[in-house]
Amino acid sequence: MTPKKTSKGMVAGNVIMWVVALLFLFPAVWIVLCSFKPGNELFSLPPTLFPKNPSFSSYLTTWQQNNFLHYFVNSMIVAVASTLITLLINTMAGFAFAKYRFKGRDFIFMALLTTMMLPTEVIMRPTFTVVSALGLYNTLWGVIIPPIATPTGIFLMRQYFMGVPDSLLESARIDGAGEVRIFATMMVPLAKPVISTLTILSFMWRWNDYVWPMLVISDESKYTMQLAIANLVGELSIDWNTLLCASVISMVPMLIVFALFQKQIIASVMTSGLKEG
Repeated sequence: MTPKKTSKGMVAGNVIMWVVALLFLFPAVWIVLCSFKPGNELFSLPPTLFPKNPSFSSYLTTWQQNNFLHYFVNSMIVAVASTLITLLINTMAGFAFAKYRFKGRDFIFMALLTTMMLPTEVIMRPTFTVVSALGLYNTLWGVIIPPIATPTGIFLMRQYFMGVPDSLLESARIDGAGEVRIFATMMVPLAKPVISTLTILSFMWRWNDYVWPMLVISDESKYTMQLAIANLVGELSIDWNTLLCASVISMVPMLIVFALFQKQIIASVMTSGLKEG
């Protein structure tokens, strides 16, 4: 293939990727722009992309009158606490499955993977029964604890640690390092790319979760953002301005988390990992 043809192929590929990216971004951009429109502009015909008279009043109303700051804090508590505990448990479990040999290890891991094939609805009832029995119903801990040990997270961590040479661990043990020190000072730093990926996934899952908080939380003061947003949809009417503003606000934390950890994900793609010498 000639360089000229190669260049044309790269240009065509880039154009296609930009078009696809814009198609995916358009709904989000539309919501953001509509959140600044007054109520009479939202349903005007023909529709306009940019607001003619931009207004921030709906954002002030959303925060002050609808108590969304409180719901935002609840969601942050749930998402941050659940993500931190998820990282701790899944990282340790993945390390154990990858680097330790114990009776029934492979069977336990395969049994864990089979739970990924089960629909979430199947395990909701027994999980709810356990949560109620532990006295966690209608508490934020009832939302935080059940999903922290995710099969997806354990699988990601285990597969990454499998690529770390055993010789590194043996060298550290010969030098007198304990297992806790090896895990904390060697394995965790090496796993930054996959930890960053799991951080984004876990935060996104917990922040956007609606069904499980709806089952566990009955007190409105403990609502998360998603429950509060769903509550704006009334039987006879919908407050579209507040709904759009709340939706935009709910996007911000995920964008921030992705911006903070994207460098680690890019680094994991650019590097080939460790190889056994």
